[in-house]
Amino acid sequence: MSTRGRIKDFWREQRIFEQRALAASIIVSALAVVLFGRLIWLQVVKYDEYTDLAQGNRVRIEPQPAPRGIIYDRNGEILAENKPAYQLELVPEEVPNLDATLKGLVDIGLIDEEDRDDVRRTIRSRRPFDSVPIRLFLNDDDMARFAVNRHDFPGVDIRTRLARSYPHGETAVHALGYVGSISASDLARIDREQYAGSSTIGKVGVEAAFEDVLRGRNGRREIMVNARGRSVDKAGGLEAIRDTIPGEPGSDLMLTLDLEVQRVAEDLVSNQRAAIVALDPNNGDVLALVSRPGFDPNMFARGLTRTEFRALNENPDRPLFNRALRGTYPPGSTIKPVVALAGLTYGVTEPLAPHYCVGFYSLPGSSHRFRDWKPKGHGAIDLRSAIAQSCDTYFYEMSSRLGVRRLHDFLAEFGLGEPTGIDIGGEKAGILPSPEWKQQAFRKRSDQVWFPGETVIFSIGQGYMTSTPIQLAHMTAILATRGQNFQPRLVRALRDPETQKVTELAPKALPRPNAGKLEDWDRVVDGMLAVMQGGTASRAAAGAPYTIAGKTGTAQVFTVAQNKRYNEAAISERLRDHAWFVAFAPAEAPKIAIAVIVENGRSGSGTAAPIARTIMDAYLLRKFPTVRRENATAPAPNSDVSEE
Repeated sequence: MSTRGRIKDFWREQRIFEQRALAASIIVSALAVVLFGRLIWLQVVKYDEYTDLAQGNRVRIEPQPAPRGIIYDRNGEILAENKPAYQLELVPEEVPNLDATLKGLVDIGLIDEEDRDDVRRTIRSRRPFDSVPIRLFLNDDDMARFAVNRHDFPGVDIRTRLARSYPHGETAVHALGYVGSISASDLARIDREQYAGSSTIGKVGVEAAFEDVLRGRNGRREIMVNARGRSVDKAGGLEAIRDTIPGEPGSDLMLTLDLEVQRVAEDLVSNQRAAIVALDPNNGDVLALVSRPGFDPNMFARGLTRTEFRALNENPDRPLFNRALRGTYPPGSTIKPVVALAGLTYGVTEPLAPHYCVGFYSLPGSSHRFRDWKPKGHGAIDLRSAIAQSCDTYFYEMSSRLGVRRLHDFLAEFGLGEPTGIDIGGEKAGILPSPEWKQQAFRKRSDQVWFPGETVIFSIGQGYMTSTPIQLAHMTAILATRGQNFQPRLVRALRDPETQKVTELAPKALPRPNAGKLEDWDRVVDGMLAVMQGGTASRAAAGAPYTIAGKTGTAQVFTVAQNKRYNEAAISERLRDHAWFVAFAPAEAPKIAIAVIVENGRSGSGTAAPIARTIMDAYLLRKFPTVRRENATAPAPNSDVSEE
């Protein structure tokens, strides 16, 4: 069989080749155009954007925290300032292995093992590019240990920051408060941009209440960094720090506190559980605010370890607890002048009408005896001597005629049962009982009934009633001015740190109590003068070159049975009565009103009143006793004074 060979078609192959070459050329040309267009896009159109991104690989923008405002006392003494300090900071996105890094820092002693989990949580709560402080204060040994091992910790570096410092240690700590590390809960409520680069925030006291005023506005600086993200000294002849915009410092605060008076007050109760509040009754200025025991706020500024915080928090004397604002105690007989004014206002008592005290009082139709502090009674007594001798039965009888609702409403006008509104947080309201209050406080219907006997003990500041030291100081200030009422305050002025311009804050006047005539006020004040002139606190006023109007008080910690007597020697120290004293001076032109409580201090006359006298001497006479803190204690009770 014959076959015919196929003839090769060169022209056809040539055409196919040319078509393919043309297609390839078109594709290559198109790709070249795309590539060239992309180069133009990157190198021309997006030049500025990608230059900034490239610059970001070698230049880091660091926020510069603004200097925190300085806090001064009323006389210009510095209470809180800023000092340079070194701290260890970590940038999460620059750390290849966070757990390994933290373990390494624990191994070289820069972080405590028990704090590692807290540090990890803090880091993870911050943004990846934030510089997170993980150790606030580094000493020379700490810095040397880190420098030797620095190559093992990429993303970790030492920074120089301004740290908060309290030059007087624990003095006035419960008024000033302190700053501490920004926690995860803080981050949930603040604007992170405003706190970028900041490691601390005000936690309590003035530092927290005036945080927005004190912290200022942050600045920034551009730093040239190497591949590890660390600052370089020189790079191609360029300075490491390229540009700096300083922050705007926070405003300085001028407080109402008198540092010298504050020191005297704290020294007098340095070994006690006590609280003292002294006010200027003419404007509400807080002259001294003491809660003892206290603590050193510098511990929080440098960062507490878990062990240190546990020691403070579990201390049975509760040094972190602000007794002046949050301590609620039965006010005892300190409220008797206001109860007496209520009796005069509502006409249920006559100031000169005699009352015979036999040592107890019984409600009509009842055999229950409400005992006086003086078992054998005071004998014949009128309103003035009832205040002077703190006769319980006089006020028992008056309150039964006054009634609980009028008693409650009148005391409320003196600020009892409500926060005073002082310009720092944390204040408690205390309890001003009433039938309505009792219905809400108890679940069982039988417990919700208000009994007449509860009105009787209410009138001498016992039973359900509780008050804070600042409430009683405020009440006393109102008595001192015969009705003028000012909200207590700790901050009196702001100062611009750049212009030094001082902006005074006006005192805030509150409504006057709807009380009796001026002569009624005078009669009550006369009774308070009698307390210091032959009454329960006469020894504390001896030799004073100015007149003092005061009132002692003793608050029971537990109830004594009807057929028993209070026996101090038979009970533990923490179950003994609290000692109260309130006063103002000079009586004719008051400049200071004060409330003192010493927990388990036995009696107001023997323990609290001498403390108040020394503080008033310090403020009015600028007489400052020399007291060593380690040996200081409250004056010993006098054996020849009353239990009040």
